[in-house]
Amino acid sequence: MSPHEIDSLDTLRRRIREFAEARAWERYHTPKNLVMALSVEASELLEPFQWLTAEQSLQLSATQREAVRQEIADVLIYLTRLADLLDIDLLEAAADKLAINAHKYPVDKAHGNALKYSDFSND
Repeated sequence: MSPHEIDSLDTLRRRIREFAEARAWERYHTPKNLVMALSVEASELLEPFQWLTAEQSLQLSATQREAVRQEIADVLIYLTRLADLLDIDLLEAAADKLAINAHKYPVDKAHGNALKYSDFSND
């Protein structure tokens, strides 16, 4: 595996942990600080899409796409670090949440609309 290759969430988690440890950043990587950093990076992900139409957002220029790519990477890194500190398996958590959402948003009620589950009619 090359130094840049990451083939799993476990490898990513380990590489991020090693990166932080090599720089003695553990004292800064508290859950509170990581959630704040994650929020900042998620907000930065908005910038390349600001003022674009829905159609334009699907057809990003190479420069816009690279900006989005970098911000998505930042979000993933902070999210992975947070999950590591809190001993949360991201794939397991995502699978559990998908199961919850499948129950909250059954196909027959959610298909083709953007309603919140609490707004579904009970007929």
